[in-house]
Amino acid sequence: MDEDAVDGSELPLDGDVLVLAGAKASVSPDRLPELVRRAQRHLAPRLDEYERTYETVEDDEERAVFLVPTDFWEEVGSELGLEAREADALRRAHAQQLRRIGSKADRREEFVTALEIREALVVGRDSV
Repeated sequence: MDEDAVDGSELPLDGDVLVLAGAKASVSPDRLPELVRRAQRHLAPRLDEYERTYETVEDDEERAVFLVPTDFWEEVGSELGLEAREADALRRAHAQQLRRIGSKADRREEFVTALEIREALVVGRDSV
């Protein structure tokens, strides 16, 4: 996978998260960064709405991370005209980013438990 394609400064998901999620997803690892970019273009304008509607679990200058309903990525996939496996790849990537944030903040168990009943949404503050 091209290192520029997973540059964390360009996407709200860390490069190693994309590599891991790409390896587990049913889409080509080279396709995942473009799916994330496409989703971010769709999601970023709704950031204010997400802040009012969903629980924020992490918020910094780079990104905001929310817990959203379990059908969230299915709906986003439908809005973007994605195949189910592409929407699932986005869901997996965002969940993996939440787990990584949880590991760094010593909150991994809390976030893994949250993912049993909700999904993760990561929105970049300076999305493409």
